[in-house]
Amino acid sequence: MALLPDITAFYGDGDEAVRLTSGRTIGTIELVRTQELLRAHLPPAPASVLDVGGGPGVHARRLTDRGYRVLVVDPVEQHVRQAREQGLAAIVGDARNLRHADGSFDAVLMLGPLYHLPDGSGRARAWREARRVVRPGGLVAAAALNRYAKLLDLDSPGALDIAATGLRVRRDGPTTYYHDLAELGAEARQAGLDHLGIHGVHGPAYEALRAEERRTGRRDLGERALKSALAAARFTDGHPELAVSSLHLLAFARRPRRSPIRPDPKDTP
Repeated sequence: MALLPDITAFYGDGDEAVRLTSGRTIGTIELVRTQELLRAHLPPAPASVLDVGGGPGVHARRLTDRGYRVLVVDPVEQHVRQAREQGLAAIVGDARNLRHADGSFDAVLMLGPLYHLPDGSGRARAWREARRVVRPGGLVAAAALNRYAKLLDLDSPGALDIAATGLRVRRDGPTTYYHDLAELGAEARQAGLDHLGIHGVHGPAYEALRAEERRTGRRDLGERALKSALAAARFTDGHPELAVSSLHLLAFARRPRRSPIRPDPKDTP
């Protein structure tokens, strides 16, 4: 179950560690919003957290600093090295085939795998593995990209194709999968999880911020833009119907306390 070559090449050539921490307004919003949504849903520290596809450990570092016991799993060796250099526990691994015992973590994060698994069977495996290794009653948080939000980007010639197919095939990076909101919740339920809800991470201002970046040539758009975008994103938390306006989504689900794991249809005679 090797990753697509363009995914490993993309992350091998870039520096994912600075994407959320370089001072770029969009990155700051994603970091702040993801962390505050995790704070609202995670069990209290020192709960154990498996950060699947955790990259170089940006979120894991902050959770560890708050007292959580975090293990980063990532398929990119460079990311694992970067996480370890921060003093984090990190191993190479694949979201579709985790090397951990059933029910061994209080929470599982999948903040990257789903949009790098364009094949539905791969995403289903990742969901089932997350459900398997989280304890009964434990939390699963999964990030996804919203296929309809790109329609708000006037500079995206592929927006209609993404909205229609969910796929973005590009020359400068990996093939990316974009979810329909209903599909995202359905994937969690099909894995045997109780779907709790979906939040918009960046909120409705994402494409406006991108347009302002292009107009001004700046990536740090200032305190006013940051505060306004964060306020808009937080407003959508109380209005689930507005999640569709956000490019980045964060879904929360819970493993039932008493429920058998649903078998993989491919394993059924």
